[in-house]
Formats: sequence, C-alpha cells, structure tokens
Amino acid sequence: MTLAPAAPGPGAPDPVTLEIVGSKLGALTEEMCLTLQRTSRSLYVKETADFCCALAGLDGGFVAYPRGIGVSGFVGLNVLDAVQAAGPLEPGDVVITNDPYTSGGLATHLTDIQLIEPYFHDGRLVGYGWAFIHCSDIGGRVPSSLSPVNDEIFQEGLRIPPVKLVRAGEPSRDVEAFLTVNTRTPDANLGDIRAMRAALATGRERLAGVIAQHGADTVLAAQRGLIAYTAEKARTALARLGDGTHRFVDYLDDDVVSDVPVRLSVTATLDGGRLHLDFTGTDPQVPAAFNIASLGRVHAWITTRVLALICTLDPEIALNAGLTAPIEVTAPEGSLVNAVRPAAVGVRHAAASRVNDALGGALGLAAPSVLPAAGSGLVVPVVVAEHGPDGENVQVLEPMVGGTGARDGADGVDGRDSGISNLSNNPVETVETEIGVEVLRYGLRRDSGGAGRWRGGCGLELTFRVRGTGTRLLARGLERMRFRPWGVAGGRPGVPARLVLNAGTDRERALDKIDVLPLDDGDVVTLLTSGAGGYGDPFLRDPEAVLADVRRGVVSAEAARRDYGVVLAPDGLAVDEAATLRERASTAGRGGAGAEFGPERAAWESVFPTGLVDRLVAALFRQPAAHRSRLRSDAYAAVLAGLPDGFPREPVPPARAEAARARLLDEIGKLERTAP
Repeated sequence: MTLAPAAPGPGAPDPVTLEIVGSKLGALTEEMCLTLQRTSRSLYVKETADFCCALAGLDGGFVAYPRGIGVSGFVGLNVLDAVQAAGPLEPGDVVITNDPYTSGGLATHLTDIQLIEPYFHDGRLVGYGWAFIHCSDIGGRVPSSLSPVNDEIFQEGLRIPPVKLVRAGEPSRDVEAFLTVNTRTPDANLGDIRAMRAALATGRERLAGVIAQHGADTVLAAQRGLIAYTAEKARTALARLGDGTHRFVDYLDDDVVSDVPVRLSVTATLDGGRLHLDFTGTDPQVPAAFNIASLGRVHAWITTRVLALICTLDPEIALNAGLTAPIEVTAPEGSLVNAVRPAAVGVRHAAASRVNDALGGALGLAAPSVLPAAGSGLVVPVVVAEHGPDGENVQVLEPMVGGTGARDGADGVDGRDSGISNLSNNPVETVETEIGVEVLRYGLRRDSGGAGRWRGGCGLELTFRVRGTGTRLLARGLERMRFRPWGVAGGRPGVPARLVLNAGTDRERALDKIDVLPLDDGDVVTLLTSGAGGYGDPFLRDPEAVLADVRRGVVSAEAARRDYGVVLAPDGLAVDEAATLRERASTAGRGGAGAEFGPERAAWESVFPTGLVDRLVAALFRQPAAHRSRLRSDAYAAVLAGLPDGFPREPVPPARAEAARARLLDEIGKLERTAP
C-alpha cells in the first residue's frame, strides 16, 4: 500500500499556538538526540557528539532542529531526494544512506550514516524523522575511511544509496550483512545504527503525542508556519546589513597531491534582505578528498557562516529550513564547491572551513562590527588505528580545532572554533581507557592567537605517547600550516599549525599533511593547531588585558612586548607603564603590507594576483572537465619553477616576482588559445 502525503491543512495557527507547537517540536528533536547519544557505542558519538536528529516536513526541509545538542551546521540539509530515491514508503520503513551523490547532498561524506523514517498518523504522512552519526569506519583504503589523498569516492568506503534498512518494522538482514562486512568496526557501527533507530522511535512517539494534543491539521499547518516565520525573520536580519556586493578570496594550503594552494572565491550580493553567493573564481575540483558535493544547491557546507550570522543578528530565531530561504547560490559545476561524481569528498570539512572564512571575509566587508576575524580554520580528527584482541580498533582520539576570531569589542575564544562544528572534546580518561595512548598534554597553545586590540583565540596543543606496536595515525583536515588565519582592521594573523613527531629528541621530524603514518611504541606525536586572527591595532590593547593574558599563560612576556608594546615589571606581576609608553611610541605604526594576512599570503599574491588568477580559473573552466586538474597543475608548476623552493614562506625579490607574473600570463594565454 502506498500512502499519499497529507493534503494541505488550514492556514497557519494563531501566534500562541504556533509558538507552543514549535517549542514542542524543538523539544522532540532534543529528546531524540539524547536517546541517540545515551545509547551509542562509539567514542566519536557518545563523547565528541558528531551526530544529530531533526524533524523534517513534507518538502524534506527541517521544521525543528535541536539547539543545545548535536551538530548545528546541518540545519540546511533536505531529506526529500533520499526519500524519493528509496521508493514509496510505508509505516515502519527506515531509509539508510551515506552517499552524497545519490542522496541529493543529504550525506556529505561516506562516514556520515543517515537514517530517515516516515511518520504517519491515521494513514497520512505527517513528517520525517532524521538522524545521522559519524561512524568510525565505513571501509575503504585506510582505517577510518577518510584520507586526503583519495582521488575517487570509491576509495573512501562502502557507498550506500538510499535503500530501506527496515521494511514495515522488519530489519533487512541483507543490508545489515553488507554493512558489517565492509567496515573495520562492524559492532560499533551496528550499535550506532540501532541507537539512531531508537532516536527515530522516540521522535515518532513524541510527534504522536503532539498530534494527540493539537490535531494533525494544526501540526502540519504549524510546520509550514514555522518555516515561513523563520524565513521572514531571516530576511529582516540580513536587511540590516544594507545592500551591496562584496568579494573575498581565501586558500587551502595545497591540494595534497602538489604544493599548489587551492583558491576559494565568493562574491556576496545583498539586496533587500536577500543574499546571493557566487563562487565563480573558485578553483576546479581537485584529485584529492577536499571536494564538496553541494550539487549546486543552497547546501549546508557552503552556507554555514551565513546561518550563523543570521542567528547572531537575531538570537531568538528558530533553527529550521526557513534560515536558508533568503539565500541563492551560484556554484560552477565541477568546482571545488560543486564537485561532480566520482570526486572524493571525505575531507570536505577542510574546504568547508575555508568557505566559511571566505564568507566571513566577504560579509565582514558589509558588517565589519559584527563579523569576526578568521577563526583557526581547521578541524582535525586525530585518528588512531591499532590492532587489539577483538580486531582493529579505530577511534578518534580528539577532534582538534583552534580558536575563534576576535571581533570588534571582544577577544576570540581560546581553544574553541565553532565555525563549522560544535564538536565536544573527548575526556582524557576515556581516551586512555579506549585507545592505547598516553596523553601527555592537552591545553592551549601560548602565543598562537593573532595580536590585536582584541586578541584572536589561541590554538590547542595535543601531545600523546603511543603504547604498543602496529599503531597508525591519521589526521585528516590539517590546514592553516601555510596560510595563516587572517586578522581584521590592523589585527595580526594567527600562528600557523604544526605537526611534529618526537619533538625535542634526535628523532624529531616536522610533518606536513599525512595519509597514514606508522608509529612505533613510545613515539610521541604533537599537534599544534593554528591561532585565530586578531581585530584592531595591537598597540591599542589595554595593557592590563595583556598582563591578564600573560598571567593566564596564553601570551608570553616576550610576545607582550614584541606584539603589543607592553613591558612588564621584572616580577611579571605588573605593567611597567613608563617603559610601555616608550615602547609603543618607538614602534608605532609598524606592521607593513600583508600584516593582516601574513607574509606567506602577501608573497603568494605578489606572484599570483587576484585579477590574473581570475583569468586562469576562467580559462581552466573553458577546458574539458577531465583535463582541468592537470592543466592547472602544469600552469602553476611552470611558474613555480622560477621561484625559490621555500616560496611562499620566503619573500620573492620584486624583479623575480615580475618575471613569474609574466610567465603566468604566458600560461594563461596558452589556455585561452587552446580552449575548445
């Protein structure tokens, strides 16, 4: 029997009823999340909280989304494509998927397992329950499935198109068999799937209770009314920014298969409360795992910063699909932000972080007193894979982030950057119980936050010793190791990230991005995440605030003098006011070109300026899609061959930069002449 969606009900309920029903639906999603977390098997779900649940309306958009638990950034996703791909649904069915390309972008990489259950009342469809978890492993080439060097999604694990995991209440043993045989962590995965099913059951029961109190027609009308109300409030919030067009460019450090950075470009046009985001000028998709499968839509991974801005401008606004209503997107097909199959997408969060920064930069030009400087701009799940008595143990030791960017009137938050993620840290005691490591240090990284009148948030340090043999390390998402998180209005950039093996010993080795790193018993790994950008002239910072930072251990006495012109008394317990006045007077106005972005970006753009790279990207997109990556690499290699090996970490003499730009023009000309 195929059941049709409910017919449209009456108009939206009165405001009081709308508020009551909306609150109950929101509480329903919170309870779903609590059910999932409390019954989960894996560390990354029950401690890190990389999961979420929501209630979707008949059009697939979320009508209720939790505020205080789970991943907040997926509120803009939609379940309808996955529902339609799975075929007609009946009571008791549950759909499973993890494939971005066949789920309409609902799944964003293969380790995010999605479940959807249709909710019925008296034979009518009244909504969809949704739950997702990030599983520890879904098969593929490496433990944890995700590696930056994968160049096709087939290498990233088992692809699950939208299919029925449960039919009329009966689990499909065939589907479960495929799932268990294609993963290194079958017990944890099945345990988490059962936790999601329990969460969906909680949502079904609670929704039935709301309908029993208010009636199905009222609840359906309230769903539509909640979306419409949020959409209107979102337009009102964006209208406060004023009309205008603003562009910003930022970079991934490289595409991992070469040393060539990857450019993200966004042009934001505000017009009467509507926002158009144009990603033209962004590099083509790369033969690595940084691509985003947005399908050219208003997708969560390319709008997260906008939704956060709306919620900042209107803190009382509800979390639902109405937040995306004022947004339109242009994302060129085959670009990094609209990759086409079979592009690898496993480390899409690295590109999403940079999209977030580019959006923050563009919208910051419209609202400089609202938007912060760049956050640390990285999310690095540090994965340890080890052999144990019950098979392979694959766990996320810690999801490492950095600090929040400073803003006008406030310092950034140290050690927390919720730019694209609000993941929790894992308790050290739990980590050492479940993984064969000894955590030696987990804390703030001193002197990493960008100096400013308001200081950027500090990054983090994680140092751990491996206990046992046959251990492997993965650290996907390593970024900001070359291009620093930028400052604003004279604020300085944050300090770059670093990864070091056996620091301070004769076996010390500085590492760049890694795939799978074998570790020996006793090896010590140190990850230092980037600090966030500062806001405003550092020499205008209150000396007492600098002193407080020194006392807290987040700024050294040397950096206080060097970066802020603040001299402390010999005992370090007070500001030497006279010496501080002399220091600030003697060094006033220092900083120079590129101070906000850092010397590396200044050096890069002295050779690869925005206008020329616009022409290069446009010429690449006139070439066949299959050849763009190679042609891009060839063009950059030809230019970089004439530059120092340390570029852009080393400055380039003006004459040499001019010669390199001339070579870039030649390469662009070749591409333009050979375009079909």
